[in-house]
Amino acid sequence: MAMLNPYLYFKDNCEEAFNFYKSVFGGEFAYVGRYKDMPPSPEFPIAKEVENMIMHICLPIANGSVLFGADICKGFGPPVVAGNNFSICINANSEAEATKLFNGVSAEGQVTMPLAKQFWGGLFGKCFDKFGIEWIVSFDENEAK
Repeated sequence: MAMLNPYLYFKDNCEEAFNFYKSVFGGEFAYVGRYKDMPPSPEFPIAKEVENMIMHICLPIANGSVLFGADICKGFGPPVVAGNNFSICINANSEAEATKLFNGVSAEGQVTMPLAKQFWGGLFGKCFDKFGIEWIVSFDENEAK
């Protein structure tokens, strides 16, 4: 079955926060991606002042749980406000499971990023369910092995 993990959003201090969490939980970051690591896109230009901000970071914390995070800058999500600065991330065990779960939680809700293959090779989508809770559904074949 899929695993649920928290995904935390920050204005511009994600790296500082995750270094703090690393000092608390220990371990090493499984991934650190910055906005400058994204392929160039005219639809989503990366401003100089945000290129070194965190696009995605992963810190394994215990028993397979992972703490995820990102800095949310203009054009990449709504402004960060305490209370809306998290989502629930589902890491599926297969593409079929990811599709089933995404279709389930997005039913009667709002899809903000359709479930699709991404530049890093994984399947990824975001939505708000009909109750206003934000969900991220992903499947990465490399992580499933």
